[in-house]
Amino acid sequence: MQATIARRLEGRLHYGWIAIAVTFLIMLITAGTRASPSVMMVPLEHDFGWSRATISLALSINLALFGLMGPFAAAAMLRFGLRRTVLVALTVLATAVAASSLMQASWQLQLIWGVVVGCATGATAMTLGATVVNRWFFQRRGLAMGLLTASSATGQLVFLPLLAALTENHGWRPVVLVVAGAAALIVPLVAWLLPERPGSVGLKPYGAAADAVEAAPVTQNPITIAFSALRRAAVTRDFWLLFFTFFVCGASTNGYIGTHFIAMCGDFGLTPVKGASILAVMGLFDLAGTTLSGWLSDRYNPRVLLCWYYGLRGLALLYLPAAFGLGVFGLPLFTMFYGLDWIATVPPTVRLTTDRFGSTDAPVIFGWIVAGHQLGAAFAALGAGLLRGSLGSYTVATWISGGLCVVAALVVLRIHRRPGVGMGAVPA
Repeated sequence: MQATIARRLEGRLHYGWIAIAVTFLIMLITAGTRASPSVMMVPLEHDFGWSRATISLALSINLALFGLMGPFAAAAMLRFGLRRTVLVALTVLATAVAASSLMQASWQLQLIWGVVVGCATGATAMTLGATVVNRWFFQRRGLAMGLLTASSATGQLVFLPLLAALTENHGWRPVVLVVAGAAALIVPLVAWLLPERPGSVGLKPYGAAADAVEAAPVTQNPITIAFSALRRAAVTRDFWLLFFTFFVCGASTNGYIGTHFIAMCGDFGLTPVKGASILAVMGLFDLAGTTLSGWLSDRYNPRVLLCWYYGLRGLALLYLPAAFGLGVFGLPLFTMFYGLDWIATVPPTVRLTTDRFGSTDAPVIFGWIVAGHQLGAAFAALGAGLLRGSLGSYTVATWISGGLCVVAALVVLRIHRRPGVGMGAVPA
């Protein structure tokens, strides 16, 4: 079926864009799944009497495993196949989320939403996007990665207002059933329309020369692949600089705003639907900002782009505590500036990783960098919950997050990008 579609599209549309569209939907469902706990936090607190810190612990486990699964998921895609890995992950995700509608104890929350959902979503998010882009594109990698990264924003835009309304009117259980159903619906689409690689449908990667040679299949154990790539990358300063700055990225996005913003709005008298609507509008701005970031990453120095992105995000977060008291212009201003910059850091980070470590190693090494992103998210999710519990507000947590972004804006300029140099490097 895939080869037939590729032949019919020949000369009009490269099948790589179909692969991007399917991957976009996978990552959109993943984003919706990972956003749903933010609208469930207060209802779970009320229904079961669980503390904010207890719920935040489950979310921090989720965020940490989401990142730690990245390199192993990328290695599994090399060893067992991209499509097979994604199908297994989506099936596990749909089953686990549906089962969570029956939970009654906090350990079940930690197990299902912390461990199982964290591991499953780790195979269907940024690492998947980097793998698809590196397999299917030789040119336009920045634009393709920007489009895939924007799926997180679209997931918020599509899911959050709906899930918040469901929670407000019917409780948290319908939320998990809707999310589980969405994950199940995408499974047949992946089976029908996502080929393993361009050679599977008789094509070369987009923009590759006619005599380009496809990488040989990998037969090593995925754990060996993941740790071998880490060993090669860990001896370089650039890897640790990328790891640290992406740690800050995760702490200031998924970990803090993505997890706690709706609850923070509640502290100022805003309903969950209102808070979710603000996040959805941020997603709309991010859809534009991240797509533009991908386009810019193909044309300009990614270090300079990252310096601007982290710096502006830090200023927006430092402004946020005051925004709630500035009336009609306070939150809209934050929503616009923070939204444009939400995850615009991903395309230039992927480009730096590919330029430095080569297109073969890049997806696995980027997986380890994503692990840093999600460790940062876990740190912020748990830390913000603890600070809110002890201080009664999110102000200090917001200032810490903004300050880290300002530091990252300076650190990222020290990354020494050297195209064509590194471990089997291939020009981006």
